[in-house]
Amino acid sequence: MSNFPELIYPTYPDLADKRVVITGGGTGIGAELVTAFVQQGAKVTFLDIATEASQELAASLAAGARHAPTFVYTNLMDLDSIAKVFADIEASQGPTEILINNAANDDRHNLEDVDAAYWDNRMAVNLRHLYFTAKAVAPGMKAAGQGVILNFGSISWHRAIPELSLYMTAKAAIEGMTRGLARDLGPHGIRVNTIIPGAVRTPRQEALWTGPEEGKRIMDNQLLKQRVEVQDVAALTLFLASSGARACSGREYFVDAGWYGN
Repeated sequence: MSNFPELIYPTYPDLADKRVVITGGGTGIGAELVTAFVQQGAKVTFLDIATEASQELAASLAAGARHAPTFVYTNLMDLDSIAKVFADIEASQGPTEILINNAANDDRHNLEDVDAAYWDNRMAVNLRHLYFTAKAVAPGMKAAGQGVILNFGSISWHRAIPELSLYMTAKAAIEGMTRGLARDLGPHGIRVNTIIPGAVRTPRQEALWTGPEEGKRIMDNQLLKQRVEVQDVAALTLFLASSGARACSGREYFVDAGWYGN
């Protein structure tokens, strides 16, 4: 197995004091996104339903931070709740400048077990809220003449992972949504991109992808023989949120160690 060089986050001076909202920020990749943006000096608000983990994260990052992060309990399946939360955020600290749509749930399912209610539930969990959070921040970004929206996709539909047909449907749609929003919002200086993580090592994914055989399968299908970590995803996200990516919009950016197989 090869060794990645040590990952040290670059410092992006333009991210300091930026108003950033991150969905699903309490655990996993989202928690590292919150951590990375707080370390850049951004004003981070993160939304989640995992209250205990989110409160612990916010408390752990508060000491010494330029701006302590704010956790807001938010049910992203409730569109009225989304509208209220973003209105409250804008009223308290000003319009959102960077929106990171990370929240999702990849519960496994079989075709024969899916009914209309479960379909609607999975689309609400994994797709619908991204559009309405973007809708909520767009007026403020338009008024400012700039802004960044980063939507999280998934390697799953590119690799056809089993027992994830609805999740893959939603994640494929996110890439289309990103291109549509980038087209509509681009004239206002708003950049919209999709970030596509591969087999990222998180506690949840380690529980789903267990055993030496599964680890070997992942390594065999990656060009780089090293697991992707949450820090790798956060590093790409920081860049795409920064002015270093000012000419990047309407595209998909993979962080998957070159995962080319199934």
